[in-house]
Amino acid sequence: MIRYLPPHTGVQTATSGHAYAHPSNHFWKLLHSSGLTDRRLHPSEDRSLPALYCMGNTNIVSRPSKDAAELSKAEMLAGAAELDAKIARAKPEAVCIVGKGIWEAIWRWKHGRGIGKGEFRYGWQEEGERMGLGGGGAERQGDAEDWKGSRVFVATSTSGLAASLKPAEKEAIWRPFGAWVQQRREERGFVPSVHVQE
Repeated sequence: MIRYLPPHTGVQTATSGHAYAHPSNHFWKLLHSSGLTDRRLHPSEDRSLPALYCMGNTNIVSRPSKDAAELSKAEMLAGAAELDAKIARAKPEAVCIVGKGIWEAIWRWKHGRGIGKGEFRYGWQEEGERMGLGGGGAERQGDAEDWKGSRVFVATSTSGLAASLKPAEKEAIWRPFGAWVQQRREERGFVPSVHVQE
């Protein structure tokens, strides 16, 4: 399973009870245009992601906020540790980090420092950046499945407020992840379930 990780729970999301619910957010559009879904889903369909697409989503800080800038460094660091523990329990094959800011918070938690100049990049991260292994990045011993952590793909923010990249540039960053997910679904013989959790 793949996990998408928004930085926080937006006010609209908290009010509606569905992920990426604000009309200006491009998450559902990017999911479709990158090939991760076969159609553009509505936020109310967020709970259908595991059954229909072998994907799920979570966040790093569950407290509703207008934007990620309202979250303190301490909240983000604590959230990164909790997120890593969630990933360790669920053991997804890969996680897609939605937004540079959330990856910077995870990096700070993992490495005890900010990302240095020239260290940040969108896309697949180095093997040593796998998640679900604890802050040190060491492989867990004795795992029945010999799970080596979740691969990490960093994608752009989908917020309408994040306008540093044009829509076509965002789609280009998301597309390799979509292609990889499609390939893995095919390789694993994933069949969508008709029973969707409400």
